[in-house]
Amino acid sequence: MLYLSHFEFPDAEREYDFILELKKTCYDTVYPFQVLSRHRLTMLDFEPVTILYGGNGSGKTTALNVMAEKLCLSRETRYNRSNFFENYLKLCDFETEHKITEGSAAITSDDVFDFMLNLRSINDGVDMKRDALFQEYMDAKYSKFQMKSLDDYDQLKKVCEARSRTQSKYVRNHLAGNVREHSNGESALMYFTDRIKENGLYLLDEPENSLSPDRQQELLRFLEDSVRFYNCQFVISTHSPFLLSMRGAKIYDLDEEPVDVKKWTQLSNVRAYYDFFRLHESEF
Repeated sequence: MLYLSHFEFPDAEREYDFILELKKTCYDTVYPFQVLSRHRLTMLDFEPVTILYGGNGSGKTTALNVMAEKLCLSRETRYNRSNFFENYLKLCDFETEHKITEGSAAITSDDVFDFMLNLRSINDGVDMKRDALFQEYMDAKYSKFQMKSLDDYDQLKKVCEARSRTQSKYVRNHLAGNVREHSNGESALMYFTDRIKENGLYLLDEPENSLSPDRQQELLRFLEDSVRFYNCQFVISTHSPFLLSMRGAKIYDLDEEPVDVKKWTQLSNVRAYYDFFRLHESEF
C-alpha cells in the first residue's frame, strides 16, 4: 500500500531569500534550513518501504521530523525543533496516493526508551506490592489473632486465607495484575508490535536501537509482513544491515552528494561488515 507517494524539500535557492532576511538579525542556527539542501536532497519518491541511510549529520532524522510535522502524524516524544521549523514547513510539499489514516505515526527511539522505562517502573511497583503481600501473609499466618467485633472481620478473612493457602497462592490472589518483566530487547520489540497497526503510514527513526541481531531480524519479519499482509507503508532511517536488507526497500544514501538510490549491498556500512567477516572467514 502506498499512502505517501512523494515529498518535496526546499532547495538552496528557495531557502536563499529567507536566509538573506535573517542575516539582518543574530541567530546561531537556522535549523532545519541548510541541512538537507547541503546534501542536495530536494525530493523523495516512496515505495511501500523507503529507507534513509546515512551517518550522523546526514539529515535523515531531520527529514523524518519534517515529514512527520508536515503530514500531521501523531508522535509521543518531543524532538529537536527550532524557531524556524514552521517557516521551513511552508516551503515543503507532498503528494499522497491514498488518504493517510488516523493511526499513522512517527516512532522514534526515544518513544521506545520511554516505554521501556515506564514498563520497568510498573514492574518495580508490582515487586514492591508483592513484597508487602509476603509480609502481610506471614503476619496473618502466624498471628495470635482473636476476633472481638465486626470491625475485625476483614482481618479474620486474611488470617483464615493465609492459614489455608501457600504463600505463593495468597500473593497471586491479592496481586491483581502481575506485569511480566521483559528484557530491553523484548520490551522494544513488543512496543513496535503493539504500536503498529494495519492500514497505516509509519515513520521509524532508527528502530534497531536496543535490539539484538536476533530481535532486529524479528522486527524485519514483522515489518515485511505488515507491508505484505496489512497494508502498511514505512519510511525508516537506519544503519542496521538487517533492516537495510528488507525486501523491495528503496534506499536513499544521504552520505552521497547528491543523494543517490542504492542497493543495500552497495552501502559503506554493509560493505564494512562484509569485508570484516570475509577477513575472518577462516575462524568460523
